[in-house]
Amino acid sequence: MQVVIVESPAKAKTINKYLGPGFEVLASYGHVRDLPAKDGSVRPDDDFAMDWEVDAKSAKRLAEIVRAVKASDRVILATDPDREGEAISWHVLQFLREKKALKAQPVERVVFNAITRNSVLEAMKKPRQIDEALVDAYLARRALDYLVGFNLSPVLWRKLPGARSAGRVQSVALRIVCDREHEIETFVAQEYWSILARLATPRGDEFDARVVGFSGKKLGRLDVATGGEATRIREHLERSTISVASVESKPVRRHPFPPFTTSTLQQSASYALGLSAARTMQVAQRLYEGVEIGGETVGLITYMRTDGVDIAPEGIASIRTAILTGFGDAYLPEKPRHYTAKAKNAQEAHEAIRPTDLARRPQDVARHLDAEQLKLYELIWKRTVASQMESAVLDRTTVDIAALAGSERCDLRATGSVVKFDGFLRLYSEGRDDEEDEESKRLPVIAANEALDRRKITVDQHFTEPPPRFTEATLVKKMEELGIGRPSTYAATLQVLRDREYVTLDKRRLIPADKGRLVIAFLESFFRRYVEYDFTADLEESLDKVSAAETPWKDVLRAFWEEFSKAIDQTKELRVTDVLEALNELLAAHVFPAKADGGDPRACPSCGDGRLSLKLGKFGSFIGCSNYPECRFTRQMIASGAEGEGVEGPNGDGTKVLGTDPVTGLEVSLRNGRFGPYVQLGEGEKPKRSSLPKTWTPATIDLEKALRLLSLPREVGVHPESGKPITAGLGRFGPFVLHDGTYANLPSAEEVFEVGINRAVALIAEKQAGRSGRGRSAAAALKDLGAHPTLGGPVTVRDGKYGPYVNHDKTNATLPKGMDPLTVTPEIAVALLAERAAKSPTKPTRAAARPKSTATKAATPKAPSTARRTGGTVTETSPFPPEAAEDGATRTIARAKAAAGKSAAAPNAATAKAKAPAKAGTKASPAKTTTKRSGGA
Repeated sequence: MQVVIVESPAKAKTINKYLGPGFEVLASYGHVRDLPAKDGSVRPDDDFAMDWEVDAKSAKRLAEIVRAVKASDRVILATDPDREGEAISWHVLQFLREKKALKAQPVERVVFNAITRNSVLEAMKKPRQIDEALVDAYLARRALDYLVGFNLSPVLWRKLPGARSAGRVQSVALRIVCDREHEIETFVAQEYWSILARLATPRGDEFDARVVGFSGKKLGRLDVATGGEATRIREHLERSTISVASVESKPVRRHPFPPFTTSTLQQSASYALGLSAARTMQVAQRLYEGVEIGGETVGLITYMRTDGVDIAPEGIASIRTAILTGFGDAYLPEKPRHYTAKAKNAQEAHEAIRPTDLARRPQDVARHLDAEQLKLYELIWKRTVASQMESAVLDRTTVDIAALAGSERCDLRATGSVVKFDGFLRLYSEGRDDEEDEESKRLPVIAANEALDRRKITVDQHFTEPPPRFTEATLVKKMEELGIGRPSTYAATLQVLRDREYVTLDKRRLIPADKGRLVIAFLESFFRRYVEYDFTADLEESLDKVSAAETPWKDVLRAFWEEFSKAIDQTKELRVTDVLEALNELLAAHVFPAKADGGDPRACPSCGDGRLSLKLGKFGSFIGCSNYPECRFTRQMIASGAEGEGVEGPNGDGTKVLGTDPVTGLEVSLRNGRFGPYVQLGEGEKPKRSSLPKTWTPATIDLEKALRLLSLPREVGVHPESGKPITAGLGRFGPFVLHDGTYANLPSAEEVFEVGINRAVALIAEKQAGRSGRGRSAAAALKDLGAHPTLGGPVTVRDGKYGPYVNHDKTNATLPKGMDPLTVTPEIAVALLAERAAKSPTKPTRAAARPKSTATKAATPKAPSTARRTGGTVTETSPFPPEAAEDGATRTIARAKAAAGKSAAAPNAATAKAKAPAKAGTKASPAKTTTKRSGGA
């Protein structure tokens, strides 16, 4: 028997079918060992020795692998074809050696870029040994992330209350977001004017031309700076004679985009499909691992963690065949296209992301995929085919126009283009900017020296706008451009920033939270080198050299640790006053925005002669007066709006006037109180107030939103049975509907203003029905999945206090982190419920009391807790590796399915186990191992 080891059960199931009898394919369920989350797991003084630990869940999987390997005559490690996959194979091999599971049988490594029958069988013919250089790169990254996280995070905890963690890549990504916010806050709008002329040809065809010069001076977009200048040009045009000076047409070729890499897939999926980076990777993982088509499980796309843009020759051949068949010879270039990655530090070790078989068109596999899978597959299929199609050919026309009045001349220009041959645009196109849209307009037939009629002159005032906030897609693009992070870490890094509450999302835009800005200000003040873009990119380049076996991995660690440890030591003597001084200086524009009246933004509005300053308290930061305790003025440090005016208002008194209530005529204001921001109506003894929902940021509150909040609670209607009113409102625990003392949660603050009587009645009924059950009370059903296939009764997706979950009868199973509750299928739900049921202890029937045993309970010694080897890898903010962070939902569902299968096979196993007497002195504990590999490779 030959044993094949892969990461996921879905992958194992598919590959087992391809290999047939004589093979046993087992899943490791991702990484099997990790550095314990405690001090000393990486020891620089011991030549960077690293301790490894196997958790209880992995121990169970490894025990199954050990049993199978002992009975095998060959072991094949077939994990993913990247650094993380190589690391998993290495960890499994180390564990097998420690458990003496290997005898004389060979251990080989195979890799395949796609999970198809042909790819797998071909890979099995080309086994190799584990790539030690890739393992070393993994170890170096893991050690660096640990050393940064476990040395820098405690500094933050001591010097900056409320801070959660810092990380090698995470902190730099956060700095990018904070730097952009600083640009927005300090942006000074510049006034400019545009002059557009609506003209007509002698044949009556109209078109628009913009002013590009006046009185011999060229005018750019911002050069007409005042209304007076604009008026002067308009008056000239209204009295001038206008004619065509020249017409120039030339062909322009637009080339297709290269096929997808990890980052460009995440960006396009965000733009086109509205998917987050994490969700994109979850859906892509499913397409890669395979779906059931025609009785066989096949992977639909190649490996999705790559920065390469090249495609294998056989892949290009199939693309060209698809183009010829689907579009004809005119759309097929004479030679295949070859692309080179533009991203900094791109390794291009793997193919671009592409369909495994171009013959499987989106419409052919649609019935086998859910909505998100189909949309993403279609996006990948079209981009791949388009990348090898002929270029589009456009005729771009530029018309220069002269407007003469006496000795003065005004120059105008009109541009347009006509598609002569659509080429790749027939299949795939992406959004274009305003300038491209202007050029794409079609112009009428125009000849040189023709006189033109003046129809309308339009003059408009504009102001320049600050750069936009990053979306997840544009942040990934920026990180890739700077050479920060790698394909396997982009999604995990973004998720960590949100989980740590360092950033918030508003209309898909990333806004740095005050906590995040404080962390970055602290790091820029005392660890500036380690959040610099170039330093982080150079370190990534050094790690890439380790992957290429050009640099010993411990040399990289020594060079880093020598300087970093000194920086850590220097902060031990750091005083709180030093920290506050640095933060006040760096965050001045954010915390103390300029007043409209030109007054001192740091003057205390309460006592008048005190100075406002950042203060650090037990629960985080706030703004306080320098005259404390005589003056007790405080306010929260609240993020400022996009125009640089904070919640504290233009005069720094804690109030920002939003407008006037049209019904009462009272002033509506946004304020900041002890428990956070709120809106208030009027100034009476007990004015009406309403706190902002947690998901609403002060920067987004306008008069309309404030009035909606102040209108709460809202009467939804009258309950049809009791005749009593149902109201909707916002409370301490979030949005709710209320009827006769019964509260039911709503999934979002927006629904408070939208929920109707039918849904409100249903929510109340579900809540009342849930009171008779035990455990978590019933919450609003987000999705009805139908009856349970074996047990009967409804299965639903609900949203509870601790997040979304699936429910059947009295069993609740929390959804994996990052999974969209609306995408849960009945199969996933049943699997999660089965896994939850398997974990719940079964209570045995109460039996008659037994006489106490007089035997002494034997103590079971604990297994050693650590494993040592000089190397390792992890996300800098989590004890789990980046891949684990991205694919947690996938693996949880896989485990749930396995649990469901086991439950079906042995429905009474739990009961039997409960009835069986426990062995004296036995106690379940996580499996732990110790390994040490010294030296370099």
